[in-house]
Amino acid sequence: MRSTAHRVILSDSTDAFVRNTAINFAIGGFLLHLMACVLYSTNILRVEGLTGLTDSFLDSLYTPFSIILAYEVYELIRAIPESFSNSIGKQFEVVTLLVVRDIFKNLADVRSSDSTVIAPEVTFITIEAAVFVVLFGTSLYFRSLTKSSNTLGEKDIPIQLFVMQKKDLACVLAVVYILVAIYSFSSWLIGVLDGDGGLSRTLFFLDFFTCLILSDIVILLVSYKHITDFTKLARNTGFVLSTVIVRVGIGTPGYTGAVLFMLSAGLACVVLKLSTGTLENPTQPPVVRPEGAE
Repeated sequence: MRSTAHRVILSDSTDAFVRNTAINFAIGGFLLHLMACVLYSTNILRVEGLTGLTDSFLDSLYTPFSIILAYEVYELIRAIPESFSNSIGKQFEVVTLLVVRDIFKNLADVRSSDSTVIAPEVTFITIEAAVFVVLFGTSLYFRSLTKSSNTLGEKDIPIQLFVMQKKDLACVLAVVYILVAIYSFSSWLIGVLDGDGGLSRTLFFLDFFTCLILSDIVILLVSYKHITDFTKLARNTGFVLSTVIVRVGIGTPGYTGAVLFMLSAGLACVVLKLSTGTLENPTQPPVVRPEGAE
């Protein structure tokens, strides 16, 4: 029953289907949103609750990036059974795209001016671009240090049980992900009908990252049954802390949120680097870690 649920929800074949569907929806959503912007510019379409999403052609980028983000969140859930490091790396990939989407949205709100003074919104976009570079670098750094983890063919019952528990948790989180997405979309749609269709990164992501933190804490607590090494425990705790900081950053607008994102990225990179240097003794052959043992 467990393996069936994981195979249906998070298998490679399901991932391929979700990926192709997301790409098709992203293309279609972009074209529809672009058409809505064209209709708005020609005064054919005027919906009060959607003005902020149709008054600039750059607004049309919001829809495809939102759909791609939805797929990347699914990829993040799939990475949970692999290892803590892999899932944290995926987390920063999601946040990187989230920041890029915010940059496009903020660029759409910039208006031409003859003033020689740098507008405050341009200054903030510059900071966001710097945050994007930091988060992108963090994602690549995690990929470079975690891609060497291999799977052992040995039968380790405790580790297999731990991996199975993480697969169960990932399946539950996938269901929660769908429910949160439906709730967020419904809330936004009701806002549009009420004349307030504004969007921010807190929509869906604030609730989802709250659930993600809870799942990370559960994994951390369960890992105490299988991991006795202090370095690994401290590393996983540091990763949970970085996730908490990301969640606070998502809910905090302006420069404070940008600083929190960079703080989370810096913390995660330092924790990963310190733990990697400690766990892998250069005087001994590298240790191949079992899949999911982190």
